[in-house]
Amino acid sequence: MSPSSLFKWRHFLPEIILLNLRWYCRYSLSLRNLEEMMAERGVKVDHSTINRWVLKYAPELDKRIRPHLKPTNDSWKVDETYIQIKGEWKYLYRAVDSQGNTLDFLLSASRDGKAAARFFRKVLKASHVSQPRVINVDKNAAYPVAIERLKSDQTLAAQTELRQVKYLNNLIEQDHRNIKRIVKPMLGFKSFNSARQTLRGIEAMNMIRKGQIQGVERSDVRSQVEFVSRIFGLVA
Repeated sequence: MSPSSLFKWRHFLPEIILLNLRWYCRYSLSLRNLEEMMAERGVKVDHSTINRWVLKYAPELDKRIRPHLKPTNDSWKVDETYIQIKGEWKYLYRAVDSQGNTLDFLLSASRDGKAAARFFRKVLKASHVSQPRVINVDKNAAYPVAIERLKSDQTLAAQTELRQVKYLNNLIEQDHRNIKRIVKPMLGFKSFNSARQTLRGIEAMNMIRKGQIQGVERSDVRSQVEFVSRIFGLVA
């Protein structure tokens, strides 16, 4: 999709739209914070408009970074955290490797063997993910059920080791904090679909921040900004 068609009828420059998308999905900011920050720069845009931009382009950001992700290693750390949607707690399944690189994520209404299996299948389909040698999880009884199901249909190698040792998952529990920090000013999501769309942008920006993009270093913020512009076709 060309930049002209992707941003058609938006009435704002693509650079302004992507700026708000990046800031909202990377920093601990509310939509009204961004509205005021844009006003300081002479750009009058309503917070509801910024919200529509996020819901439209956050999934697109997630999709476009995938071919550029560096390969991860074969030691997985899997856990789930809570996300509030319409006053109810839902479950965000997340996985990182032993170096803290994000493998994938899945928002789920349930926390059971079926949801865990669905998450593992999603992770295994990711092009940057290696087949796991070992999977570290907590004591959640759903994980052994899911692993056995995947091994029985040969989705997962029979020799893959499952470790249910809580302290081995300290790395991913710390990684949850960055997501929770960004979600906190949003004061809960209004719908499951809007939560899923927004979280895709937050996780994508988190992967960029971690330095998981090929040719873009973790500490090089300018290159990260240029990368986002490039994958949206705004720079050569």
